[in-house]
Amino acid sequence: MEVEECEGRTGMEEKIKWLIAAGAAFNANCQPCLKTIFKKALEAGASKKEIAEAIGVAKLVRRNATTFMDKFAAGMTDMAIGEESGNTGCGCT
Repeated sequence: MEVEECEGRTGMEEKIKWLIAAGAAFNANCQPCLKTIFKKALEAGASKKEIAEAIGVAKLVRRNATTFMDKFAAGMTDMAIGEESGNTGCGCT
C-alpha cells in the first residue's frame, strides 16, 4: 500500500486504513502484502485481534460474493445471451 495515496486524507485513522488494507490483501490472496500490512497495522496501533477481525470480515464478504457468483454462473446455462439474472450483488445489500 502506497502511503502517498492516502497522504492528506485525514478522515480516517491510520490504524483503520491498515485494517482495511489487511482485509483487501487477504481477499487479493497476496501473502507478501498481508505480511507487510500486518506489521504496518501493528505499528499503527492495531491489535492482533483487530487484524484478525478485519480478515474475518474480508472472509465473510468473499464467501458471500463467491456464493452469489456460483449461483449466477450456474444460472447462465439456463439463460439466453443478453438476459440478466435478478441477482447482481455480492450479498451486501
